[in-house]
Amino acid sequence: MSEIMYVSKESFEKMRSDLHRMKAVDRPAASRAIAEARDKGDLRENAEYDAAKEAQGMLEAKIALLEGQILNARIVDTNSIDTSKVSILTKVTITNIATKKTVTYQIVGEQEADLKAGKISVTSPIGKGLLGKIKGDVAEVKAPTGIIKFKIEEISI
Repeated sequence: MSEIMYVSKESFEKMRSDLHRMKAVDRPAASRAIAEARDKGDLRENAEYDAAKEAQGMLEAKIALLEGQILNARIVDTNSIDTSKVSILTKVTITNIATKKTVTYQIVGEQEADLKAGKISVTSPIGKGLLGKIKGDVAEVKAPTGIIKFKIEEISI
């Protein structure tokens, strides 16, 4: 993974603690599970051993992915965010021109996206459509149902 990923300081710290937990707790537990299954006899017909090896492989893949994400992560300082235009970590209030429904979203990196919490990914169709827009602009977002137009009402931190 060589794509730069922008994250908040909180998200970066969570990624680091998750990686530490995987290496310090989950990895030894996977090794113990393999050792216990190996002690149960013939490895050719040992489903428990196969499952433990598969779980270890999946854990190692997650560790490698998280290490890559941490290496390519860039922490965005909220004090340096320009609120004159929509950018990562800004909160933007938009109105759907067709339905007149107004919502507020925070534009975040993929790792932090959580629609229920009002956080949308910078790589999502709406996130991409809003980036760089200023207050009063109309953003046209390509969605599966067609083009949706949103008016930028407010940009804040």
